Amino acid sequence: MTDPYADIRPYRDEEVPEVLARLLRDKEMLDTLAGFSQSRLAASWPRLARWLVRRSLRRQLRGVTDIHGMQMVIKSYVEGMIESTTGGFTVSGLEQLDPSRAYLFMSNHRDIAMDPAFTNYALNQGGHETVRIAIGDNLLTKPWVSDLMRLNKSFIVNRSVNGPRQLLAASKNLASYIQFSLLQENAPVWIAQREGRAKDGLDRTEPAIIKMLGMSRDKSTQSFAEHIASLAIVPVAISYELDPCDNLKANELHQLATTGRYEKGEQEDVASIGRGIAGQKGRVHVSFGAPLGAEFEDADHVAQQIDRQVIDLYCLHPTNLYAYDMLYGEHAPRPENLYSEPGDVSREAFEARIDAMPEAHRPYALAIYANAVLSKLDRAEEQEPVHYPC
Repeated sequence: MTDPYADIRPYRDEEVPEVLARLLRDKEMLDTLAGFSQSRLAASWPRLARWLVRRSLRRQLRGVTDIHGMQMVIKSYVEGMIESTTGGFTVSGLEQLDPSRAYLFMSNHRDIAMDPAFTNYALNQGGHETVRIAIGDNLLTKPWVSDLMRLNKSFIVNRSVNGPRQLLAASKNLASYIQFSLLQENAPVWIAQREGRAKDGLDRTEPAIIKMLGMSRDKSTQSFAEHIASLAIVPVAISYELDPCDNLKANELHQLATTGRYEKGEQEDVASIGRGIAGQKGRVHVSFGAPLGAEFEDADHVAQQIDRQVIDLYCLHPTNLYAYDMLYGEHAPRPENLYSEPGDVSREAFEARIDAMPEAHRPYALAIYANAVLSKLDRAEEQEPVHYPC
């Protein structure tokens, strides 16, 4: 029987040994890893560095024969990353969700790799199944990168297809796969609320994402509202005390504002992934919301509800308030009950971080942090209660 999702789905357990064997033979992947872990040796003795990396990987992957085993190896790396690059990792809201049910977790998008990684880690620690992760094919620049992602339950979003018909077909196939994962295989899914990162710190859902999800609906038997309820969409808000890519994002925002265009470097996304993983993040908090029900008329209303939950759930850090004060003054309006967690970063350290950037970039860097406060202020003006889960 033909697998309609063979080109986009994650690898299955029975495919893992063959994929791992292929990766261990991939010179380009081994050279890339050697460049990260043993840069001096790789520059002088590339064959030796490659051999050492292959030997280390074989030792770590010994006994791995399925996806769960692969994810346990990845988990050890995530735990090391949390220990070395964060000031603490906390979670809220997960206790309200049923571990036996598959949810569609739709999160804000600040970091390419770490947003789904932190969500997955929180779910695993809370006794929930890990998610299948939507990842754009623009990030899968090499076959070995695609192999690694698909070993970690990633499925591919085809953004590079040419022509409206091909795009429509790819979108329908993607929507169908997400629905199949949730309802047929009881496998939870992670997807970002927008195609790219919220580089300006404004977390807003793209209605186009909701419209794509609606393509899997059987219009003859199910209303739009019923379809949305069946997907069990759970908004997720991830907040970082420090954004390791803040200076890169500020540079891009400055260029867009001053020239109207920005040319992304060939390996810029890869560099952002590396910095997001290795860079200091301060405290990190993941907040899980409530599943959406069947009260929505269209994609815009769904997007608005996700936005409300993400903004309410977002855990403010002191860096958000430092930036807000630096941009608007310490006497700028704020709700009396605006709350933030105790932080890991002092005001002096944060100001030094911003001052190290080119002067023209600083307002954009500050806005990355301050806009979370503005979003809370907008919610307060709606005269609805703002929740502080952290």
